[in-house]
Amino acid sequence: MSIAVTGATGHLGRLVIAGLKAKAPAAKIVALARSPEKAGDLGVEARAFDYAGADLAPALAGVETLLLISSSEIGQRVAQHKNVIAAAGAAGVRRLVYTSLLHADTSPISLAQEHRATEADIAASGLPFVILRNGWYTENYTAAVPAALANGALVGSAGEGRLSLATRADYAEAAAVVSLGAGQPGQIYELAGDKAVTLADLAAEIGRQSGRDIPYKNLPQEAYAALLKQAGLPPVIADLLAAWDIDASHGALFDDGRQLSALIGRPTISLAVAVRAALP
Repeated sequence: MSIAVTGATGHLGRLVIAGLKAKAPAAKIVALARSPEKAGDLGVEARAFDYAGADLAPALAGVETLLLISSSEIGQRVAQHKNVIAAAGAAGVRRLVYTSLLHADTSPISLAQEHRATEADIAASGLPFVILRNGWYTENYTAAVPAALANGALVGSAGEGRLSLATRADYAEAAAVVSLGAGQPGQIYELAGDKAVTLADLAAEIGRQSGRDIPYKNLPQEAYAALLKQAGLPPVIADLLAAWDIDASHGALFDDGRQLSALIGRPTISLAVAVRAALP
């Protein structure tokens, strides 16, 4: 069985490759990357693969299972993913695994629109598939740990929303397990952390581990977006992050099904461990 992973040099892709190598011969794994020279340290075959490439089928020669890690180019994902799906069909790929978004079919988060469209394209392709609907990465929020320590507070707009966060390592392990054969054709997994937390919980954990008082300060959407822009984020990204926090405040990132821990055969990584890794 040959398994190919798109976006193999990204944060998630690298972890998936490592997970696959722990369970399967490296000779059976293919890293697909826009710049394959950046994949030299992965220890597997690397092939050039651009989601928007004109002819991607040759790069998928001999691939039986393709893990399509969703593109990072918001606004272009639907066309790029459709291109990859078509190439997979032309190359004779027997199984497609796709990283989608938690509750993509009903989520109010703006990102869900592109994932819904891609899920529909995959279903229409006729390829056997498994969908991994990943929740939010814990790292999306623990990235703010240094700023929280510098400013004496954690800020956001998620209110008391319960966030079922899981680390990239958790999601990567699930992707490796499914790429190696777990899951029935057409199965959709809703993947999220075992224990939901709030941003106040995160602030308290940062404070506990740093030995300081780090409160959580909830801001209106516009004020949070403005603060992110002042910190140097592009305006479009700042506005999106603030809007997603508002969605989270209404429960968009909550799930208590524990399908992720069941799939990987262990509890998901705790908030305490994730914060410890993020401390400067």
